[in-house]
Amino acid sequence: MKLSALLVTLSSIAALAQDAAPAANGEQPSAIASFLPLILLFVVMWLFFIRPKQKEMKQMDAMRKALKKGDKVMTAAGIIGTVTAMEEGSSTITVRTASTTLIDFDKSAILRVLNAEAKADDKKEVK
Repeated sequence: MKLSALLVTLSSIAALAQDAAPAANGEQPSAIASFLPLILLFVVMWLFFIRPKQKEMKQMDAMRKALKKGDKVMTAAGIIGTVTAMEEGSSTITVRTASTTLIDFDKSAILRVLNAEAKADDKKEVK
């Protein structure tokens, strides 16, 4: 849905840029006017695609740095478990999925912290 709206917006911007070009005297448009649709395209793409992705990556990085022993986490593969060990110099963490099952993961495999979501829900219910 967003992509179709973006394409409609960009096509209308291009049409307006062509209509705004001075054609009455046969003059050539200035260099800035000819690059204006390209500049607008880049700005729109940055606003709708690049900037939100950068924000999301920063939030994920902050969440992974804040991981601690005892956090209930969900991995990218859908495995839910509790963090039992974290190596200081490494990005490897150990997750306990059952009473005796321990799995080593890279921190980048952690998708979200589940106990943080539960605490946020509790705060909302109290208010």
